Amino acid sequence: MTVAGSSAPPAVSPEAHAAAVKDLIGKYRALPPGARVRLGKKSSNLFRFGAGAAADTTRLDTSALTGVLGVDAESRTAEVQGMTTYEDLVSATLARGMMPLVVPQLKTITLGGAVTGLGIESTSFRHGLPHESVLEMDILTPGGEIVTATPNGEHADLFQGFPNSYGTLGYALRLKIELQPVAPYVRIEHRRVASSDLASVITELCDPDAAGGPDFVDGTVFTPGEQYLTVGRFTDDPGPGPSDYTGQQIFYRSIRERTVDHLTAHDYIWRWDTDWFWCSRAFGVQHPLVRRAWPRRYRRSDVYRRIVAYDRRIGFSSLAHRLTRTPQEEPVIQDVEIPVERLAEFLDAFHTDVGITPVWLCPLRLRGKQRWPLYPMEPGELYVNVGFWSTVPEVPGRPDAHNRRVEELVADLGGHKSLYSTVHYDEGEFWKHYNGPAYRALKKRYDPHGRLPDLFSKVTGSGRA
Repeated sequence: MTVAGSSAPPAVSPEAHAAAVKDLIGKYRALPPGARVRLGKKSSNLFRFGAGAAADTTRLDTSALTGVLGVDAESRTAEVQGMTTYEDLVSATLARGMMPLVVPQLKTITLGGAVTGLGIESTSFRHGLPHESVLEMDILTPGGEIVTATPNGEHADLFQGFPNSYGTLGYALRLKIELQPVAPYVRIEHRRVASSDLASVITELCDPDAAGGPDFVDGTVFTPGEQYLTVGRFTDDPGPGPSDYTGQQIFYRSIRERTVDHLTAHDYIWRWDTDWFWCSRAFGVQHPLVRRAWPRRYRRSDVYRRIVAYDRRIGFSSLAHRLTRTPQEEPVIQDVEIPVERLAEFLDAFHTDVGITPVWLCPLRLRGKQRWPLYPMEPGELYVNVGFWSTVPEVPGRPDAHNRRVEELVADLGGHKSLYSTVHYDEGEFWKHYNGPAYRALKKRYDPHGRLPDLFSKVTGSGRA
């Protein structure tokens, strides 16, 4: 079965992959000891703009490692090069009637990036995080060697410690992952839920023992007291005709306007990308006149992210605030995981102390009993990812006040914070939250000469990136 909207890109041959790996290893090994290095990728979904590479950093060309090696419908697996975007991976798998167990929301997130970082989506209450569906991966270690890491092999410690290492323990060049079958369409229901019932309804919907449960669950908080849970199920029925939110219609607005909707599986997977959730409004793209003039091919998350990066480089927004004598803005761009029973506490404090809306909610539970040492969530416990991506006026003399408040809340409520964005912990706090002893043991084994930066230095910009 081929799902509407999908078109499989050509597969990469084993010979081409082997040649690309050999070339990359050769270039890496040719670098002098102590040389700064980072992967050269066309796009990024990180929001640590102040921690960019130094001028003398060598960028390794990874353009030959961006394809799908093969999709096996019988075993429901795919072999994928590490720098492959989910946009290409989804196209290849939907063409065979399947999809990865978890597909992060944005098209240009890479599979290797989602595994060495973190990813999440509305299947995460059932399937956990992207690294939990990895069966094996070939990793280029900081020492210039290729090792194959599996859950129980010689390099099981690296397999377990790779998630949340952000490329400081090596780079995934090939991954074998599990897939799941799909239906052509997804029927979604938007349920408005009272604040007092939010945690209990999420818990009920995400009960792993309930028969006939949903395939997808996420939520949107529009204002304090107005929140919706969106519940999706695969279906062969297109309903009155699948909706299209890649044109003039905007998906997040439909949550308030419709009780039931239908999307193709392809469009459901990428429902958030067209408007970068709701963040495209900052560029005027949601205004009807601007939207009609803005080419459809440029209505996508990576375009908006590049605009933000350009603004950060030239400082136009900061200059505008100085000229108009208005407060500078503090970017508060974070995703945090909160135990479901503490969700109401987090939202109450967040609404009072930060005040960003809308807010995204995404329930998740680790898929199995495996603990992942650098992001130590408890197996069996239901968490809710809370995502918020905007700016607020700076507190005079405290430019990071709101981000620090978020970090304090997360720690107080037993949660965790993703590292794709700014980090304001001091070093002691950081290693307390991200298992310093386990990380140092991995660093000692796989990077004894410190060829790559350590995790704290990389995510805070306090050392070489």
